Amino acid sequence: MPPAADRPTSEATTSESKAFDLDAARANFPILSRRSYLNSCSLGALSTRSEAYLDEFQERWHDMGASAWYRHWLGRVEDLRGRVANFWGSTPEEVALMPSVSAALSVITQSVPAENRNRVICTELDFPTLAYQWAVKPEIELVVLKSPDGIRIDPEQFAAAVDERTLFLATSHVFFTTGYEQDIKKLADIARAAGAYSLIDGYQGAGQVPLTLSETGVDFYAGGPLKWLCGGPGLAYLYVRDELIQRLEPRITSWFATNRQFDFDLDGFEYRPDARRFEMGTPSLPTVHTALGGQELIDEVGIETIVARNRGLIDRLIGRATDAGLRLRLPEAEHRTAIVMVHHDDPPGAVRHLADHGVIVDHRPGFVRVSPHYYNTEEEVDRCVDVLAAFSA
Repeated sequence: MPPAADRPTSEATTSESKAFDLDAARANFPILSRRSYLNSCSLGALSTRSEAYLDEFQERWHDMGASAWYRHWLGRVEDLRGRVANFWGSTPEEVALMPSVSAALSVITQSVPAENRNRVICTELDFPTLAYQWAVKPEIELVVLKSPDGIRIDPEQFAAAVDERTLFLATSHVFFTTGYEQDIKKLADIARAAGAYSLIDGYQGAGQVPLTLSETGVDFYAGGPLKWLCGGPGLAYLYVRDELIQRLEPRITSWFATNRQFDFDLDGFEYRPDARRFEMGTPSLPTVHTALGGQELIDEVGIETIVARNRGLIDRLIGRATDAGLRLRLPEAEHRTAIVMVHHDDPPGAVRHLADHGVIVDHRPGFVRVSPHYYNTEEEVDRCVDVLAAFSA
């Protein structure tokens, strides 16, 4: 059933309103009737809710053409912005919709004046896109912190590296090959004490960990619907702390960033007063619609329920894998998320073998990566371990 055009989308329905119904949750995701899908940190499952929104978008395109922009589609963009803000604990004015996290990071690097600072602190566990933003800038001294155990970076390492020369402390909320969740409030405090900016790549965090950005002190946070938010590729979200917005003037811009967008005045560029000044042009409307569907479902389940269910699935996975003799790379329990890395001599082969048996996971160098989400079952976790253990034997 397609979503109603006037469905309210600015407020989330929390998990407190009703008990979690696993069967009903799973019915939203057709892939779960076909596969044991345990790869949400690569791509969240597509829901029937998202499909319905996409059908609505296509039907309006057929029926109205470009006039749908003004009567419907710009409203859908703002519906999504409001839901994202509500979900991760900011105001809508602090949220920019971007084509990708790479674009979001690039815009920020071109918005912050360097002044007398030229050092950027990243880590070897971050997704490469983060460090690449500065690796291509010869004027920047890029400092890459090394992990003591291949799993984590200690906050003390950041504190020792960040000083009066530092422009950005730029790192991940959750490391993509270890599942380690960093304390981003502590990192924001370290950066601010030295007069540096904090920039957090939250692509692996948003949707699977609790998040209230207004309480963290983080300056910039980038995420998106691709993974745990079940909204698909082609869109990202950028949070910019309110106090910074009007102080920053991006040197990469678009017609969506100007305050009088539809005046088409070449001589009258004026930045928008909110985070939309960072936006990079016409958003991907199909993904706006699929992301809205995914975000609604996440909101209806509630992050507390998601965290609790994922913790139960991960505990099950760890216990079964350990009993099966599989070797795991695990963070300590208080920093653990729904990403489990299993050592393997042939990760691509193991992933192909699992896929042949209807189990979808992913691999990274030296590891099979398993990432269940709230819609998975213990039986799916058990099947994944059994098939992997048989291939590894």
